[in-house]
Amino acid sequence: MSELTSQLDEQSRQLRNQMSLLEHLDELRERLIKSAIAVFVTTLIAATFTSQILKLLIEPYGQQVQVLGPTEGISIYFRVALTAGLVLAMPVLIYQFLMFILPGLEDNERWYVFWGVPAATFMFLVGVAFAWFIMIPAAIGFLKTWQDELFLQVWQSQKYFPFVTSLLFWIGLSFETPLIIFILAKLGLVTPIFLLKQWRFAIVIIAIMAAMITPTVDPFNMALVMLPLIVLYGLSILLSYLA
Repeated sequence: MSELTSQLDEQSRQLRNQMSLLEHLDELRERLIKSAIAVFVTTLIAATFTSQILKLLIEPYGQQVQVLGPTEGISIYFRVALTAGLVLAMPVLIYQFLMFILPGLEDNERWYVFWGVPAATFMFLVGVAFAWFIMIPAAIGFLKTWQDELFLQVWQSQKYFPFVTSLLFWIGLSFETPLIIFILAKLGLVTPIFLLKQWRFAIVIIAIMAAMITPTVDPFNMALVMLPLIVLYGLSILLSYLA
């Protein structure tokens, strides 16, 4: 009889765990749907002033870019609108992510959600500003003058705008690293001691990330990306200690 009771208890416990998992998956689905709706709305808003954004993005190059196909200009227009929509929706996306992990936090830890959204948004905008004011002018200046006595520099819109928008977006995301480390530390997945001991491995990863983000192969532009990422790693260690 006791064996039958224990089996029933075990089945009941498995059923509760399964329901909990299904509830988490359902919540994840709802968060993803809300995020997709937010991106759709902000993309529509961004589409109304994408022409101004395109003019702004062309400024570092200093002249018009070529369009080689009848629909290339339209595709570039909506690609830039989508990227701008993602940037505008970033606070909503961060909020949905934090609300998804909220049930796993203690009552005294839930205030992190309230400062996490503005902090993550601020760090993303700092990364975008760094890319726009420092990284992009340096990269374009290097590329435009590379062997200019041999190559005629006439760039295509299909290559130029994805290059600029990708640089802005991914460097902006890379500046979220301290907050990601903070969350991992709160979850007990990393510790300050672990981060300090693995600093050599972190430098290698940062160098790989910088090589992937940097549009050029010269060490100058790569160093422009590596230096702030190294500083951010140090900030991550401090935040993990606070966590």
